Amino acid sequence: MSQSYAMLKCYGSCSMSSVERRPQWMSTRMMLSPQVAQDNEELRLRTTFVALHKPVEGLYAMNGGDGLHSYAQNSSYQRGVVDVAKPIIQEEITTKLDIEQLSSTSQYNFRIADFGCSTGHNSFPAIQIIIQAIEKKIERERELQNFDYQVFFNDQVMNDFNTLFASLPPERKYYAAGVPGPFHGRLLPKDSLHFAYSSCALNWLSEVPKAVQDGTSRAWNEGKVHYTGAKKEVFDAYSNQYDKDITSFLNSRATEVVSGGLMALLVPAVPTFDHSETTYTTPTEMDVLGSCLMDMANKGRLSKAKVDSFNFPLYFIIPNELKAIIERNNNFSIERMEILNNPGKHSLRSANERASYLRAVFEGLLVNHFGSGIMDELFERYANKLEESSHFLDPDNEKSIIIFVLLKRTGDK
Repeated sequence: MSQSYAMLKCYGSCSMSSVERRPQWMSTRMMLSPQVAQDNEELRLRTTFVALHKPVEGLYAMNGGDGLHSYAQNSSYQRGVVDVAKPIIQEEITTKLDIEQLSSTSQYNFRIADFGCSTGHNSFPAIQIIIQAIEKKIERERELQNFDYQVFFNDQVMNDFNTLFASLPPERKYYAAGVPGPFHGRLLPKDSLHFAYSSCALNWLSEVPKAVQDGTSRAWNEGKVHYTGAKKEVFDAYSNQYDKDITSFLNSRATEVVSGGLMALLVPAVPTFDHSETTYTTPTEMDVLGSCLMDMANKGRLSKAKVDSFNFPLYFIIPNELKAIIERNNNFSIERMEILNNPGKHSLRSANERASYLRAVFEGLLVNHFGSGIMDELFERYANKLEESSHFLDPDNEKSIIIFVLLKRTGDK
Protein backbone atom coordinates (compact mmCIF):
# COMPACT_ATOMS: atom_id res chain seq x y z
CA MET A 1 0.00 0.00 0.00
CA SER A 2 2.75 2.47 0.88
CA GLN A 3 4.49 1.79 -2.40
CA SER A 4 1.36 2.42 -4.42
CA TYR A 5 0.73 5.72 -2.69
CA ALA A 6 4.33 6.77 -3.02
CA MET A 7 4.08 6.38 -6.78
CA LEU A 8 0.69 8.06 -7.01
CA LYS A 9 0.35 11.37 -8.83
CA CYS A 10 -3.27 12.43 -8.97
CA TYR A 11 -4.39 15.38 -11.00
CA GLY A 12 -7.87 16.83 -11.42
CA SER A 13 -9.14 19.40 -13.87
CA CYS A 14 -10.98 22.60 -13.00
CA SER A 15 -14.24 20.98 -14.07
CA MET A 16 -15.31 17.88 -15.91
CA SER A 17 -16.01 19.93 -19.00
CA SER A 18 -12.44 21.16 -19.20
CA VAL A 19 -10.80 17.76 -19.65
CA GLU A 20 -9.94 18.61 -23.22
CA ARG A 21 -7.96 21.62 -21.98
CA ARG A 22 -5.88 19.63 -19.52
CA PRO A 23 -2.15 19.60 -20.36
CA GLN A 24 -0.94 16.24 -21.62
CA TRP A 25 1.25 15.63 -18.58
CA MET A 26 -1.77 15.63 -16.30
CA SER A 27 -3.10 12.15 -15.60
CA THR A 28 -6.82 11.54 -15.27
CA ARG A 29 -6.32 8.87 -12.58
CA MET A 30 -7.83 10.82 -9.74
CA MET A 31 -10.96 9.04 -8.46
CA LEU A 32 -11.68 5.56 -7.18
CA SER A 33 -14.94 4.19 -5.87
CA PRO A 34 -16.17 4.96 -2.33
CA GLN A 35 -15.79 1.26 -1.54
CA VAL A 36 -12.10 1.38 -2.45
CA ALA A 37 -11.64 4.42 -0.19
CA GLN A 38 -13.39 2.55 2.64
CA ASP A 39 -11.20 -0.50 2.06
CA ASN A 40 -8.10 1.68 2.24
CA GLU A 41 -9.24 3.09 5.58
CA GLU A 42 -9.79 -0.38 7.01
CA LEU A 43 -6.45 -1.58 5.70
CA ARG A 44 -4.58 1.35 7.20
CA LEU A 45 -6.11 0.78 10.63
CA ARG A 46 -5.36 -2.95 10.65
CA THR A 47 -1.90 -3.11 9.13
CA THR A 48 1.21 -3.20 11.30
CA PHE A 49 3.35 -1.57 8.62
CA VAL A 50 6.42 -3.50 9.80
CA ALA A 51 7.71 -3.81 6.24
CA LEU A 52 8.27 -0.05 6.01
CA HIS A 53 11.13 -0.22 8.55
CA LYS A 54 10.32 3.33 9.62
CA PRO A 55 8.88 3.87 13.10
CA VAL A 56 6.96 7.09 12.42
CA GLU A 57 7.31 8.43 8.88
CA GLY A 58 4.14 7.94 6.87
CA LEU A 59 2.22 6.29 9.68
CA TYR A 60 0.31 9.15 11.22
CA ALA A 61 -2.16 10.14 8.56
CA MET A 62 -5.59 11.08 9.83
CA ASN A 63 -8.41 8.50 9.68
CA GLY A 64 -9.63 8.34 6.10
CA GLY A 65 -13.05 7.88 4.52
CA ASP A 66 -16.17 9.52 5.90
CA GLY A 67 -17.21 6.95 8.50
CA LEU A 68 -17.94 7.30 12.22
CA HIS A 69 -14.29 7.70 13.26
CA SER A 70 -13.06 9.52 10.14
CA TYR A 71 -11.24 12.82 10.20
CA ALA A 72 -13.86 14.23 7.84
CA GLN A 73 -16.55 13.64 10.45
CA ASN A 74 -14.48 14.70 13.46
CA SER A 75 -12.44 17.75 12.50
CA SER A 76 -14.72 20.64 13.46
CA TYR A 77 -11.97 21.73 15.86
CA GLN A 78 -9.55 22.16 12.96
CA ARG A 79 -12.23 23.79 10.80
CA GLY A 80 -12.50 26.51 13.42
CA VAL A 81 -8.89 27.43 12.68
CA VAL A 82 -9.69 27.98 8.99
CA ASP A 83 -12.71 30.11 9.88
CA VAL A 84 -10.91 32.40 12.34
CA ALA A 85 -7.96 32.85 9.97
CA LYS A 86 -10.09 33.72 6.92
CA PRO A 87 -10.23 37.52 7.30
CA ILE A 88 -6.53 37.64 8.18
CA ILE A 89 -5.50 35.64 5.10
CA GLN A 90 -7.72 37.83 2.92
CA GLU A 91 -6.22 41.01 4.35
CA GLU A 92 -2.63 39.79 4.01
CA ILE A 93 -3.08 38.71 0.40
CA THR A 94 -4.61 42.10 -0.37
CA THR A 95 -1.75 44.03 1.19
CA LYS A 96 1.30 41.77 0.79
CA LEU A 97 0.91 39.76 -2.42
CA ASP A 98 2.81 41.41 -5.28
CA ILE A 99 0.98 40.24 -8.40
CA GLU A 100 3.33 42.05 -10.77
CA GLN A 101 6.44 40.48 -9.22
CA LEU A 102 4.98 36.98 -9.15
CA SER A 103 3.72 37.31 -12.73
CA SER A 104 7.30 37.77 -13.82
CA THR A 105 8.18 34.32 -12.46
CA SER A 106 5.24 32.54 -14.08
CA GLN A 107 3.18 34.44 -16.60
CA TYR A 108 0.14 32.19 -16.75
CA ASN A 109 0.27 29.83 -13.76
CA PHE A 110 -0.20 30.46 -10.05
CA ARG A 111 0.77 27.52 -7.88
CA ILE A 112 -0.43 26.91 -4.33
CA ALA A 113 0.42 24.08 -1.94
CA ASP A 114 -1.28 22.88 1.22
CA PHE A 115 1.15 21.00 3.44
CA GLY A 116 -0.87 18.64 5.62
CA CYS A 117 -4.16 18.48 3.70
CA SER A 118 -5.57 15.21 5.14
CA THR A 119 -8.67 14.18 3.17
CA GLY A 120 -9.45 17.75 2.10
CA HIS A 121 -12.41 18.46 4.38
CA ASN A 122 -10.78 21.62 5.76
CA SER A 123 -8.25 22.10 2.98
CA PHE A 124 -10.78 22.86 0.24
CA PRO A 125 -12.34 25.86 2.08
CA ALA A 126 -8.87 27.26 2.78
CA ILE A 127 -7.82 27.00 -0.87
CA GLN A 128 -11.05 28.71 -1.89
CA ILE A 129 -10.31 31.58 0.52
CA ILE A 130 -6.82 32.00 -0.93
CA ILE A 131 -7.86 31.95 -4.59
CA GLN A 132 -10.83 34.27 -4.07
CA ALA A 133 -8.58 36.76 -2.28
CA ILE A 134 -6.06 36.65 -5.14
CA GLU A 135 -8.77 37.21 -7.74
CA LYS A 136 -10.24 40.13 -5.80
CA LYS A 137 -6.82 41.72 -5.60
CA ILE A 138 -6.33 41.31 -9.34
CA GLU A 139 -9.75 42.87 -9.98
CA ARG A 140 -9.15 45.73 -7.54
CA GLU A 141 -5.80 46.60 -9.09
CA ARG A 142 -7.25 46.23 -12.59
CA GLU A 143 -4.55 43.81 -13.53
CA LEU A 144 -5.03 42.02 -16.83
CA GLN A 145 -3.49 38.87 -15.40
CA ASN A 146 -5.62 35.74 -15.76
CA PHE A 147 -3.99 32.84 -13.95
CA ASP A 148 -4.46 29.12 -14.27
CA TYR A 149 -4.35 27.96 -10.67
CA GLN A 150 -2.69 24.70 -9.72
CA VAL A 151 -2.98 23.35 -6.17
CA PHE A 152 -0.70 20.71 -4.69
CA PHE A 153 -2.30 18.74 -1.86
CA ASN A 154 0.37 17.21 0.36
CA ASP A 155 0.19 14.76 3.20
CA GLN A 156 1.85 11.58 4.39
CA VAL A 157 2.17 8.57 2.10
CA MET A 158 -0.57 6.71 3.99
CA ASN A 159 -3.03 9.60 3.70
CA ASP A 160 -6.39 8.75 2.11
CA PHE A 161 -5.88 10.60 -1.17
CA ASN A 162 -8.73 8.58 -2.70
CA THR A 163 -11.25 10.35 -0.47
CA LEU A 164 -9.58 13.70 -1.11
CA PHE A 165 -9.84 13.44 -4.90
CA ALA A 166 -13.32 11.96 -4.78
CA SER A 167 -14.37 15.00 -2.70
CA LEU A 168 -12.88 17.75 -4.86
CA PRO A 169 -15.37 20.64 -5.24
CA PRO A 170 -16.95 20.21 -8.70
CA GLU A 171 -16.90 23.97 -9.42
CA ARG A 172 -13.31 24.53 -8.33
CA LYS A 173 -11.15 27.00 -10.22
CA TYR A 174 -7.92 25.04 -10.06
CA TYR A 175 -6.10 21.97 -11.26
CA ALA A 176 -5.42 19.58 -8.38
CA ALA A 177 -2.37 17.42 -7.77
CA GLY A 178 -1.58 14.98 -4.96
CA VAL A 179 1.92 15.08 -3.50
CA PRO A 180 2.48 12.26 -0.98
CA GLY A 181 5.44 12.47 1.39
CA PRO A 182 6.66 14.09 4.62
CA PHE A 183 6.68 17.87 4.40
CA HIS A 184 9.79 18.36 6.50
CA GLY A 185 11.85 17.76 3.34
CA ARG A 186 11.73 18.78 -0.31
CA LEU A 187 8.61 17.82 -2.24
CA LEU A 188 8.43 20.14 -5.25
CA PRO A 189 10.77 21.65 -7.87
CA LYS A 190 12.76 24.80 -7.24
CA ASP A 191 10.82 28.05 -7.61
CA SER A 192 7.56 26.21 -8.27
CA LEU A 193 5.29 27.78 -5.62
CA HIS A 194 3.78 31.22 -5.27
CA PHE A 195 1.76 30.60 -2.10
CA ALA A 196 2.35 27.93 0.55
CA TYR A 197 -0.16 27.11 3.26
CA SER A 198 -0.28 24.81 6.26
CA SER A 199 -2.86 24.50 9.00
CA CYS A 200 -2.83 22.30 12.12
CA ALA A 201 0.11 20.27 10.82
CA LEU A 202 3.37 21.85 11.99
CA ASN A 203 3.01 20.40 15.49
CA TRP A 204 3.97 16.98 14.05
CA LEU A 205 7.59 15.91 14.27
CA SER A 206 9.39 13.95 11.57
CA GLU A 207 10.12 11.29 14.20
CA VAL A 208 10.01 10.66 17.93
CA PRO A 209 13.29 11.93 19.44
CA LYS A 210 15.57 8.90 19.61
CA ALA A 211 16.74 9.64 23.15
CA VAL A 212 13.26 9.29 24.68
CA GLN A 213 13.04 5.73 23.31
CA ASP A 214 16.49 4.69 24.53
CA GLY A 215 16.40 2.86 27.85
CA THR A 216 20.02 3.84 28.52
CA SER A 217 19.41 7.55 27.95
CA ARG A 218 18.68 10.14 30.64
CA ALA A 219 15.81 11.21 28.39
CA TRP A 220 14.14 7.78 28.37
CA ASN A 221 10.43 8.53 28.82
CA GLU A 222 9.47 5.50 30.89
CA GLY A 223 5.80 5.31 31.87
CA LYS A 224 4.75 8.30 29.77
CA VAL A 225 3.84 8.90 26.12
CA HIS A 226 4.70 12.57 25.73
CA TYR A 227 6.79 15.33 27.26
CA THR A 228 3.88 16.75 29.30
CA GLY A 229 4.81 16.35 32.96
CA ALA A 230 7.98 14.47 32.03
CA LYS A 231 11.53 15.24 33.16
CA LYS A 232 13.54 18.07 31.65
CA GLU A 233 15.67 15.77 29.47
CA VAL A 234 12.54 14.51 27.71
CA PHE A 235 11.25 18.02 27.07
CA ASP A 236 14.64 19.15 25.76
CA ALA A 237 14.78 16.20 23.36
CA TYR A 238 11.37 17.14 21.94
CA SER A 239 12.28 20.83 21.71
CA ASN A 240 15.53 20.09 19.87
CA GLN A 241 13.77 17.75 17.45
CA TYR A 242 11.16 20.42 16.69
CA ASP A 243 13.83 23.04 16.05
CA LYS A 244 15.55 20.66 13.63
CA ASP A 245 12.32 19.74 11.85
CA ILE A 246 10.94 23.27 11.43
CA THR A 247 14.32 24.46 10.19
CA SER A 248 14.23 21.68 7.60
CA PHE A 249 10.65 22.63 6.66
CA LEU A 250 11.62 26.28 6.18
CA ASN A 251 14.71 25.40 4.15
CA SER A 252 12.68 23.11 1.90
CA ARG A 253 9.99 25.70 1.33
CA ALA A 254 12.62 28.38 0.72
CA THR A 255 13.82 26.38 -2.28
CA GLU A 256 10.31 25.73 -3.59
CA VAL A 257 8.75 29.19 -3.07
CA VAL A 258 9.66 31.92 -5.56
CA SER A 259 11.19 35.18 -4.35
CA GLY A 260 8.36 37.38 -3.13
CA GLY A 261 6.07 34.37 -2.63
CA LEU A 262 4.02 34.08 0.55
CA MET A 263 3.58 31.34 3.11
CA ALA A 264 0.70 31.31 5.62
CA LEU A 265 1.16 28.99 8.60
CA LEU A 266 -1.40 28.15 11.26
CA VAL A 267 0.60 26.41 13.97
CA PRO A 268 -0.98 24.60 16.96
CA ALA A 269 0.74 25.88 20.08
CA VAL A 270 0.44 26.64 23.79
CA PRO A 271 0.72 30.02 25.54
CA THR A 272 3.10 28.63 28.16
CA PHE A 273 4.76 25.37 29.12
CA ASP A 274 3.54 25.74 32.70
CA HIS A 275 0.97 23.20 33.90
CA SER A 276 -2.40 24.26 35.34
CA GLU A 277 -4.79 22.21 37.45
CA THR A 278 -7.88 24.09 36.24
CA THR A 279 -7.20 24.49 32.53
CA TYR A 280 -5.88 22.19 29.82
CA THR A 281 -4.26 22.10 26.40
CA THR A 282 -3.90 19.42 23.73
CA PRO A 283 -0.67 18.14 25.35
CA THR A 284 -2.63 17.71 28.59
CA GLU A 285 -5.15 15.55 26.76
CA MET A 286 -2.36 13.44 25.31
CA ASP A 287 -1.09 12.89 28.85
CA VAL A 288 -4.56 11.70 29.88
CA LEU A 289 -4.58 9.30 26.92
CA GLY A 290 -1.21 8.02 28.08
CA SER A 291 -2.59 7.40 31.56
CA CYS A 292 -5.35 5.30 29.98
CA LEU A 293 -2.71 3.17 28.27
CA MET A 294 -0.89 2.70 31.58
CA ASP A 295 -4.16 1.72 33.28
CA MET A 296 -4.69 -0.93 30.59
CA ALA A 297 -1.11 -2.15 31.07
CA ASN A 298 -1.65 -2.44 34.82
CA LYS A 299 -4.73 -4.55 34.16
CA GLY A 300 -2.83 -6.83 31.80
CA ARG A 301 -4.57 -5.64 28.64
CA LEU A 302 -1.17 -4.82 27.14
CA SER A 303 2.42 -4.87 28.35
CA LYS A 304 4.04 -2.00 30.22
CA ALA A 305 7.03 -2.35 27.90
CA LYS A 306 4.71 -1.67 24.97
CA VAL A 307 3.62 1.61 26.57
CA ASP A 308 7.18 2.56 27.50
CA SER A 309 8.23 2.17 23.86
CA PHE A 310 5.50 4.48 22.56
CA ASN A 311 5.69 8.29 22.38
CA PHE A 312 3.60 10.78 20.44
CA PRO A 313 5.65 12.56 17.74
CA LEU A 314 4.17 16.00 18.43
CA TYR A 315 5.45 19.22 19.94
CA PHE A 316 3.39 22.29 20.80
CA ILE A 317 5.56 25.38 20.65
CA ILE A 318 5.22 28.76 22.33
CA PRO A 319 5.14 31.94 20.19
CA ASN A 320 8.56 33.35 21.10
CA GLU A 321 10.24 30.01 20.41
CA LEU A 322 8.70 29.79 16.93
CA LYS A 323 9.62 33.39 16.15
CA ALA A 324 13.25 32.75 17.11
CA ILE A 325 13.48 29.69 14.83
CA ILE A 326 12.08 31.62 11.85
CA GLU A 327 14.34 34.61 12.42
CA ARG A 328 17.43 32.39 12.58
CA ASN A 329 16.49 30.84 9.25
CA ASN A 330 16.95 34.08 7.25
CA ASN A 331 15.02 32.79 4.21
CA PHE A 332 11.73 34.48 5.06
CA SER A 333 10.63 37.78 6.54
CA ILE A 334 7.87 37.72 9.14
CA GLU A 335 5.14 39.92 7.67
CA ARG A 336 2.59 39.19 10.39
CA MET A 337 2.45 37.06 13.49
CA GLU A 338 -0.38 36.87 15.98
CA ILE A 339 -2.17 34.57 18.38
CA LEU A 340 -5.59 33.21 17.44
CA ASN A 341 -8.18 31.66 19.73
CA ASN A 342 -9.74 28.71 17.94
CA PRO A 343 -13.57 28.90 17.98
CA GLY A 344 -13.62 25.24 16.93
CA LYS A 345 -13.06 24.20 20.54
CA HIS A 346 -16.69 25.11 21.26
CA SER A 347 -17.81 22.38 18.87
CA LEU A 348 -16.48 19.75 21.30
CA ARG A 349 -18.81 20.00 24.27
CA SER A 350 -18.92 16.42 25.48
CA ALA A 351 -16.35 13.86 26.52
CA ASN A 352 -17.37 11.59 23.65
CA GLU A 353 -16.92 14.39 21.11
CA ARG A 354 -13.42 15.11 22.41
CA ALA A 355 -12.61 11.39 22.33
CA SER A 356 -13.82 11.10 18.73
CA TYR A 357 -11.76 14.15 17.74
CA LEU A 358 -8.56 12.64 19.15
CA ARG A 359 -9.37 9.19 17.77
CA ALA A 360 -9.66 10.57 14.23
CA VAL A 361 -6.20 12.12 14.60
CA PHE A 362 -4.27 9.45 16.51
CA GLU A 363 -5.89 6.10 15.75
CA GLY A 364 -3.64 5.18 12.82
CA LEU A 365 -0.53 5.90 14.87
CA LEU A 366 -1.84 3.95 17.87
CA VAL A 367 -2.97 0.97 15.79
CA ASN A 368 0.47 0.72 14.25
CA HIS A 369 2.01 0.28 17.71
CA PHE A 370 -0.68 -1.39 19.81
CA GLY A 371 -2.93 -3.08 17.27
CA SER A 372 -6.58 -2.36 16.54
CA GLY A 373 -8.03 -4.60 19.27
CA ILE A 374 -7.75 -2.06 22.10
CA MET A 375 -8.97 1.06 20.32
CA ASP A 376 -12.62 1.00 21.44
CA GLU A 377 -11.62 0.34 25.05
CA LEU A 378 -8.86 2.95 25.01
CA PHE A 379 -11.06 5.80 23.84
CA GLU A 380 -13.94 4.70 26.08
CA ARG A 381 -11.56 4.93 29.03
CA TYR A 382 -10.39 8.31 27.79
CA ALA A 383 -13.96 9.65 27.57
CA ASN A 384 -14.69 8.34 31.06
CA LYS A 385 -11.65 10.14 32.48
CA LEU A 386 -12.76 13.38 30.90
CA GLU A 387 -16.21 12.91 32.43
CA GLU A 388 -14.60 12.54 35.85
CA SER A 389 -12.76 15.87 35.49
CA SER A 390 -15.33 18.58 35.00
CA HIS A 391 -12.86 21.21 33.75
CA PHE A 392 -12.32 19.14 30.57
CA LEU A 393 -15.98 19.57 29.66
CA ASP A 394 -15.88 23.38 29.56
CA PRO A 395 -14.40 24.54 26.22
CA ASP A 396 -13.38 27.84 27.81
CA ASN A 397 -10.89 25.92 29.95
CA GLU A 398 -9.10 24.73 26.80
CA LYS A 399 -6.14 27.10 26.46
CA SER A 400 -4.37 25.79 23.36
CA ILE A 401 -3.67 28.53 20.85
CA ILE A 402 -3.02 28.88 17.13
CA ILE A 403 -0.08 30.96 15.95
CA PHE A 404 -0.76 32.66 12.63
CA VAL A 405 2.42 33.52 10.74
CA LEU A 406 2.64 35.12 7.31
CA LEU A 407 6.08 34.79 5.77
CA LYS A 408 7.51 36.29 2.57
CA ARG A 409 10.35 34.63 0.66
CA THR A 410 13.27 37.03 0.62
CA GLY A 411 16.80 37.26 -0.75
CA ASP A 412 18.68 35.54 -3.52
CA LYS A 413 18.60 31.75 -3.90
